[in-house]
Amino acid sequence: MYRVGLGIRLTSPTGGWCYPSVDCDETSAMQIFICPGIHSPTLTTQFVTALGLSQQEVLIFPADQPVYSPQHVLDFFEPQAPVVMIAFSAGVVGAIAATRTWYDRNIPISALIAIDGWGVPLFGDFPIYRVSHDQFTHWSSKLLGGGESFYADPAVDHLTMWHSPHLVRGYVDFSNRTPNRVTTAATFILEKAGITQFQS
Repeated sequence: MYRVGLGIRLTSPTGGWCYPSVDCDETSAMQIFICPGIHSPTLTTQFVTALGLSQQEVLIFPADQPVYSPQHVLDFFEPQAPVVMIAFSAGVVGAIAATRTWYDRNIPISALIAIDGWGVPLFGDFPIYRVSHDQFTHWSSKLLGGGESFYADPAVDHLTMWHSPHLVRGYVDFSNRTPNRVTTAATFILEKAGITQFQS
């Protein structure tokens, strides 16, 4: 695996941003930021592992700070490349505000993936995706923004969606047609984050 700081090398059809030491012909490097909810940090470690990533490939907001505070999120993360933000539960509150602020400052946002951010409006001029632990959470959030989304079916509990996304199956909702693609939450998250892992 090729690693640069807190970035992971990603496939990009158009090249784009990359760290100075990365060949930009076919790849670009992005930073993966994670805003967990209010729960044991162990669950976040399990989430990262379930996605097939390592702790060195992501930057996780600390559990002893208020992740729902946009200012704390802005103070902690320092984007140096396009950002992939993955947020869960209360972390979605801080994440959407931070990504909107960065976007306004001309920092590229590759994706915001909001997992079980029920009740949080998700609007922005960059890719936003919702992941929900059941159909009710999914359908009741549709009017609050977010684009293509995933919901678990059969439903799982809130924390299972976070610590075991690779075990959660469900449907992809493309917004303009009946949901019909079955996949796992982990696969959906990785696809929307644009993460492609490879051996060096």
